[in-house]
Amino acid sequence: MPLRPAAQGLYDPQYEHDACGVGFLVHLKGKRSHKLVRDAITALNALNHRGACGCEENTGDGAGILFQIPHTFFAAVTAPLGFALPEPGRYGAGCLFMPKEAAQAEAGRRIFAAIVAEEGQRLLGWRAVPTDNSMLGASALAGEPAMEQVFLGWGDNITDADHFERKLYVIRRRFEKAIDASDLPLRKMFYFPSLSCYTMVYKGMLLATQLDSYYPDLQDERLDSAFCMYHSRFSTNTFPSWELAHPYRMISHNGEINTLRGNINWMKARQALLASTRFDEGDLDKLLPIIREGLSDTGTIDCVIELLIKAGRAPAHVMMMMIPEAWESHTTMPQEKKDFYAYHATFMEPWDGPASITFTDGKTIGATLDRNGLRPSRYWVTKDDLVIMASEVGVLDIPAEDIVKKGRLEPGRMFLVDMEQGRIVGDDELKHELAAAAPYATWLAEHMVELAEVPAGEAPPAPDAETLLTRQQAFGYTLEDQKYILGPMANNGLWAIGSMGTDTPLAVLSDRPQVLYNYFKQLFAQVTNPPLDCIREELVTAVLTHLGKEDNLLEPGPEAAHQVRLPRPVLTNEELAQLQALDGWRGFRSATLPMLFRAAEGAAGLERALDELSAAADEAIAAGANILILSDRGVSAELAPIPSLLACAGLHHHLVRNESRTRVGIVLESGDAREVHHFCLLLGYGAGAVNPYLALESIDDMVRRGMLNPGLDLEAAHQHYLKAVVKGVVKVMARMGISTIASYRGAQIFEAVGLNREFIDRYFTSTPSQVSGIGLPELTTEILAHHRHAWPERPVGPQLLAWGGQYQWRREGEYHLFNPETVFRLQHATRSA
Repeated sequence: MPLRPAAQGLYDPQYEHDACGVGFLVHLKGKRSHKLVRDAITALNALNHRGACGCEENTGDGAGILFQIPHTFFAAVTAPLGFALPEPGRYGAGCLFMPKEAAQAEAGRRIFAAIVAEEGQRLLGWRAVPTDNSMLGASALAGEPAMEQVFLGWGDNITDADHFERKLYVIRRRFEKAIDASDLPLRKMFYFPSLSCYTMVYKGMLLATQLDSYYPDLQDERLDSAFCMYHSRFSTNTFPSWELAHPYRMISHNGEINTLRGNINWMKARQALLASTRFDEGDLDKLLPIIREGLSDTGTIDCVIELLIKAGRAPAHVMMMMIPEAWESHTTMPQEKKDFYAYHATFMEPWDGPASITFTDGKTIGATLDRNGLRPSRYWVTKDDLVIMASEVGVLDIPAEDIVKKGRLEPGRMFLVDMEQGRIVGDDELKHELAAAAPYATWLAEHMVELAEVPAGEAPPAPDAETLLTRQQAFGYTLEDQKYILGPMANNGLWAIGSMGTDTPLAVLSDRPQVLYNYFKQLFAQVTNPPLDCIREELVTAVLTHLGKEDNLLEPGPEAAHQVRLPRPVLTNEELAQLQALDGWRGFRSATLPMLFRAAEGAAGLERALDELSAAADEAIAAGANILILSDRGVSAELAPIPSLLACAGLHHHLVRNESRTRVGIVLESGDAREVHHFCLLLGYGAGAVNPYLALESIDDMVRRGMLNPGLDLEAAHQHYLKAVVKGVVKVMARMGISTIASYRGAQIFEAVGLNREFIDRYFTSTPSQVSGIGLPELTTEILAHHRHAWPERPVGPQLLAWGGQYQWRREGEYHLFNPETVFRLQHATRSA
């Protein structure tokens, strides 16, 4: 298997994505046949153009097929190997990729056999999978693994096939962790495409047209199935490899998960709360971590889907949780379905991005489409009960008179083929059944709290005109911030429009002190991943967010809805006061923690304050707080502010590492957040809500001084500003193809430019940074430069806000490539003699 390169240069394997051809064939009545397998391979071949190859025309990005365990075939081919298979359902089969080096392969077999014995199951035998690699290109051959199938029988403690399926899941995860922890040089070549008593996967770094030639088993008449899932991979700007081909164990996927890093972090944080009565005692702990390192976006979501299905949820239920349709602003959606989505939103954020996903648990098979419908999915039903679903029509040559139904998946919709009932279960029926399965409306009514219902708190601090300028200077405000940022937002409720590009230095190269926000750049949708039109497609966007403790993901109860729901992630001073006053009301308790450090202690003081903030958060959580409010109010000549972004991201990742992040919501009372980019970063690094108190106070001052539209009062100016911030954040999300604040929160859709790796790894974990630079000492120097401007040792003349010069050249402002001297020299150089 080509081991994907380690992170180097501009490449990092954590950003593997796919854009592919996907589909399935299924017989409505569950009738098995080899013809269905051959038809699925024909359909896969028709999607060859949706896959990709590199510089070698005979090396593909990946292709594969998933089908039911073919008992007749397996019984025939294992008999000569000296072991007999039990009846169908009482054994499991897996396909294992392994190194071709015999000693290492044998070491892997021994590790696996020991785990099987420890779990009380029976290892029946191994079978080498016949392959023909004569048609493969050099790249595929270079990393081709050896492949063996392993067969396991029920142990004495197994009660039914689903119980055995869960045990196989535990065995596989234990094996993966044991291999990863081993000292085998080629340990990364061990990979289980499948280990199940229901399904088998054949896949590889192949073209779609190579699959059945490479695996002669697929040509055997005895290999039959009632359904097949197939996939042809297009690896988007990434390296193909054998293990990244689809199908995975539960799904195939055409699309990209744009919020992947956040989804991974939230799942890691949720692990401490996981509990399930479905798994044998102690087995759940053996699965942790749920997500194996180094997987693609599809491999990652497959891990979570597998857990949720094995823990007892129906596949359709899992899909509704993880890829919900646009329900928040849907005026005609049945209320019971809205209640289902609202309840599940309290403990699972959307895995957002363009996605057409086919899914199966081995007993049913179906497909779903993301809320934007950005990947095509069409299906036919024939007279002979064949259902054909694919990324496009025409994958099989079916006479028109034999087709009884044609359809396509619409945005957010789903359909399921239930072979036991012998019919397609449509979206409305399927979701109605799931939405009616529990009293979600009652649970929400009893436990969910709207922000407007929270009792009023103490009156927020009154604006202080005398100290405003000093505090603005301490947080790095400039006159440009007032004129070009706050002014247009407060006047019109719109994010100020500017031209693309800048001729100023990167923050790390600037001679002027910068705010930390300037070291981060937003990432945007590209290649096969389209941005959204958040104006014309406003229905699919959502700005709701929640604060509070999450419940057990696997078996949540009514108390899972016990959260405060916010209509938007930006708070007024009065709304923040409501949250600060919570001290046991209906089970909610907040704790306010300072984001300040002693200026005289420099970088050591800043680092100590960050450590103390994390420790204080741990203590508050242990004491029962479920909302943490980080505040930089109280800045003074002695106390400098910790940048809100640094405090938020550092605490967020500290709690993720401690697996306590889902026990609290994080709110910021921030003096430095003022423009849209700032709010995007704070939300992207885990904040549930932000109160920009100094920006609001600055707008108060601008109203009093007549700097805004005549007749504009304070309340209207504040509401305009908050509206502009929210619209701006939605616009930025849409550029990355993300629809909801809930999925954007913690997703880290940014790149750091000019921050060193040690600083990134500690406070902004897993953020890409191709250009290194400064760390905590240099950042402290910039913070204290602003602080000294606010409280100079020797005041000289009147205190004024600096102009800034970021948007327009000023003699005392930021350097611009195009400045008066540049223009003069250009004019001089082009002057005719």
